[in-house]
Amino acid sequence: MPKLKTEALIAELEEVASQLGLKVIYEKGDFSGGYCILKEEKLIVINKRFDLKHRSSTLARSLAEVGIETLFVKPAVREFIEEQAEANHEDNDSQRSES
Repeated sequence: MPKLKTEALIAELEEVASQLGLKVIYEKGDFSGGYCILKEEKLIVINKRFDLKHRSSTLARSLAEVGIETLFVKPAVREFIEEQAEANHEDNDSQRSES
């Protein structure tokens, strides 16, 4: 399966977020970003200072957290979201075992 260029992947991920009723915003700050609810509005906040690869990863992990099971998502995009969710799960497991 062909991989998407990062810019195209981000556009696809933003479209999936839109289909789920999530607003994606890009801001500068001292945060890594992710899914949140602010005053009943569902958001994915992405740090503008991060490179495109990190932005796409944050978007994918956030979408995995919300759940994409009910949507049609292009296979390459779904695969990326699942890969990032698994990587996030592994990161969390290793952090727990270090504590």
